[in-house]
Parts: sequence; structure tokens; C-alpha cells
Amino acid sequence: MDILTSRQHRTGNDATAGRARRFGRTDGDGTSRRGTSRRRRAALAATALALAVPLTLDAAADAGAAGDHRIVFARYTAAAPVEDLYAISSAGGTPVPLTHTATVSDVMPSWSPDGKRVAFVRYGSGGTIDGIWTMKATGGGLKAVPGTKGASDPAWSPDGKRIAYAKPVGTQREIYVADIDGTPATRLTHTAADDLHPTWSPDGKYLAFNRADASGHSRVMRIRLSTLAQTAVTGAGSHDWTPDWSHGNRIAFSRVDSSGFAHLYLVRPDGTGVHRVTAARANDKNPSWSPDGSRLVFTRGGGDDADPEHLYLVRADGTGLTQLTKTDSHDLEADWR
Repeated sequence: MDILTSRQHRTGNDATAGRARRFGRTDGDGTSRRGTSRRRRAALAATALALAVPLTLDAAADAGAAGDHRIVFARYTAAAPVEDLYAISSAGGTPVPLTHTATVSDVMPSWSPDGKRVAFVRYGSGGTIDGIWTMKATGGGLKAVPGTKGASDPAWSPDGKRIAYAKPVGTQREIYVADIDGTPATRLTHTAADDLHPTWSPDGKYLAFNRADASGHSRVMRIRLSTLAQTAVTGAGSHDWTPDWSHGNRIAFSRVDSSGFAHLYLVRPDGTGVHRVTAARANDKNPSWSPDGSRLVFTRGGGDDADPEHLYLVRADGTGLTQLTKTDSHDLEADWR
């Protein structure tokens, strides 16, 4: 099942897909289930995809006032199942829509290092992935990244010149890196497993990502870009997903542990110092570090697919838990600038 095709089944009866969605997991066939799934209501032609344009809202600039840092995320509701991107201040307030397209969904946002643009994945009817796009931080200025049709999980490099992403190769997904204009695209991994959700080290010399095998296990891996040497960060037999590498050189990730729930964990890039950050009877996924590395934003959902999913903030030591979004919505895949 394709990463975004899985989002079609939001109203279906696939219990396995639902469980994986709540945990931010992937299928054994390599498709990320960070997001959720649903049926599409309209067919979409390539022309419509090309012409669909995000809203440009001056109010979005106000959400990122000096001294604050914006968080961008994807949202859908029962009344509006097409996913759009929103921005919110880390201090709270009303989220500001950045995109609003009736027939395509925008998901998996990633800030550029200078905060001027956002990369994201756009897909349409039937879960067909149109590819990775970028837009201005306030919406508008839409540009496609060439050569990324079918790609997911974009991550902007620390120098702003490159983008890493996962892309299908046969039935698996592998990690690629390309210049921001899409060329040249370099395939970094060659395995029978699924490699997903790349995240850059602060110095731009490494990527961490999660590798999912056919048995349903997933572990955090690290790859050195100069040699393509790979090292396991977390152990085999784990259920570790969606890593995010901080400027302070720690990796946050979501782990389905012995409790049966997904919780946030931290680990050093060398695999030492693993410890749990959250412990609620809820599913915590898609952590993203604050710019100073002191806090995390993440999605918390309940044990049922119908439960709302909200954004929360927490300090890296597990204290200071704060609910950021509170509407009856599904707020996902946040990225903090």
C-alpha cells in the first residue's frame, strides 16, 4: 500500500491500518502510516493539481512575530476531510491556514532553515502522490520539486540547499537526497526494508531515518552521507518511528513500548542514553524539536481512530506538558521553526 493511499481508508474497516496510523507506524511493504487515511471524494486530473494554489494570508506572518517560532502542521476534520497546512505560535492562539485546496491534500510540512519557505507533500484523489512542493512561509509562491513524484517525508538540509526524502523503488521506499531544484537526485539506501522519515544532523553530514522490515518492526538508523556507511541507533525488534534530530545532537522518536502505547523517547546519535519522555495512556507520535532543543511538539491521540489528535508541547525532560491545539480535529506532522 502506498504511503498516501493508506490515507484513503480513514472511513474503512482496516483495523491494522488504523492501529498503525495511531502509532505513526509503517506497513511492512514500506509505506509510512504517520498520517491517517480516508476515501477521496473527487477525481483529480493532473491539470487540477498543477493549478491548485495555496491561500496567501498576511495573517500567517503575524503568527510568527519576532521572538516567537511558528509551528506548521497538517489538519483535517470530519467536516473537512481534505488536509491543509496551518501555522500556529508556540505560545498558542488560533492556527492560521496556509493552504486551502478543495481537491488535493497537503501534508508532511518541513521548514526551510531560514524560515522563508515550507516543503510539503501534495496528493490527490485515490492517494496519488503528486510529489514534493515548496511554498512561501505565508502560503503562495508554489513550486514543485522536480523528480519527486511519489516521494514523501521531505526534510530540508541545515544549509538550505538540499532536501532529503523517501521514494518508492519497486515495493520498498528508499532514502534520497537532491538539490532543492530536484537535481541531481542521489539514492542513499538499497535494502529490502522500507526506509522512511529522514532527518538531518545539525552539521549536515548524517541522516537518521527509520527502517521498517516485513515483520512490522522498525528501528532508527544513521547514515553518513560521505561514505553511505550505516549504523543502527536503536535495537532490532523495536517499534521506533519518525525520528527528529535536534541542534543539541539528540534524536527524538516515537516508540510503541511494552505498554502498547506509543511514547516519545530520546537517544544520542551513537545509540546510548535512551530514555522515555512521555508515559500517558495515549499515543504520542511525530516529535519535532524546538529551535533551541529544549522542547518538543508532537501529536497525541487516543486509542481509537475516531479520537481527535491534538498538538502538545513538552520539555525534553518530560515536564511542562502543554496542549497547543484543542479543536475537534486531527492535527498531525508538526514541524517547529
